[in-house]
Amino acid sequence: MSLAGSMYRGVLRPALFGLDAERAHGLAMHALAVAHRSPAACRALRALAGAADDGSLAVHALGRRFTSPFGVAAGLDKGAEAYNALGALGFGCVEVGTVTARAQDGNARPRLFRLPADRALLNRMGFNNPGATVVAQRLAAVPPEGVVLGVNIGKSRAASLDEAAADYAESARLLAPFAAYVVINVSSPNTPGLRSLQSVEALAPIVRAVRAAMPAPAPPLLVKIAPDLADEDIDAVTDLARAEGLAGIVATNTTLRRDGLVTPAEAVRALGDGGVSGAPLRERSAAVVARVFRRCAGELTIVGAGGVFDADDAWRLVEAGATLVQVYSGFVYQGPSLARELSAGLRARMRSEGVRDLAELRGRRAAG
Repeated sequence: MSLAGSMYRGVLRPALFGLDAERAHGLAMHALAVAHRSPAACRALRALAGAADDGSLAVHALGRRFTSPFGVAAGLDKGAEAYNALGALGFGCVEVGTVTARAQDGNARPRLFRLPADRALLNRMGFNNPGATVVAQRLAAVPPEGVVLGVNIGKSRAASLDEAAADYAESARLLAPFAAYVVINVSSPNTPGLRSLQSVEALAPIVRAVRAAMPAPAPPLLVKIAPDLADEDIDAVTDLARAEGLAGIVATNTTLRRDGLVTPAEAVRALGDGGVSGAPLRERSAAVVARVFRRCAGELTIVGAGGVFDADDAWRLVEAGATLVQVYSGFVYQGPSLARELSAGLRARMRSEGVRDLAELRGRRAAG
């Protein structure tokens, strides 16, 4: 563990965990947002984090070079206020959002909870964000520096399911010019009816509307799926992605399942509805990644997300077939040194196992 990691986990995390989870998140994001707006602060942060790009973990995907496979999942930087600061901490990409066409406050508070015994979070945020117009203005004002920027888009709560395609298309029209890639999020459990849009019949019109709305040259388009999909539905979405020429799949979002948690069931029930992220997703996310990898025959870029806290977790996802690996709950629990520790750990394991390039590792355990 690095010195910065020890300080965070020994001093800062206990203080933050003494606060309401959303308030702690807001304080952390405010500090990162201040650094984000200052190139000098980002340079200092990069030097402090020791996030040098030596090329050993570089990944070429989605038409871009990523300095490492490690990225920040959507949900952390919802309003596109801190992506350069997160990049300065050593992440190769940051996916901002989820952004909706219309600004919305999200669900009533409290709506974000920690499950420390499980190294997990439970949230029902409800796509709180300032809307696509404001996010587009922020992206135009502060271009990404040294980090690949993805944009995750979702359905506005005020838009009916029948209006979903047009709603997604409006976000894509506004945000695609600033994105290295765009992700269609149809898998959050916190917007009523949203997960029904994962069906092939509902998803295909959204994909086509989004593609038609994006100005040329359009960035690569991906879709984010839930871990709770049945295997046959994962296959159907993968087949649709190939048929529609999508660039990839993000696997996975949060889960509605509560089995296997260490936190007492009554305590979890008392927190109410929401999706669980973090360590409880580790095995299921890897299984979904492997299934998509087998089904797509290498034609799609798979972004693995769920339960990544250390290099072994990342290794497991890459072996399952992921090209890129995202973190969210791991960042909350492990702190700002996580990207550095993931990179150092992955390099060490590659050396010990004689792996020269991550492409050699990708998918080699997908059949298992």
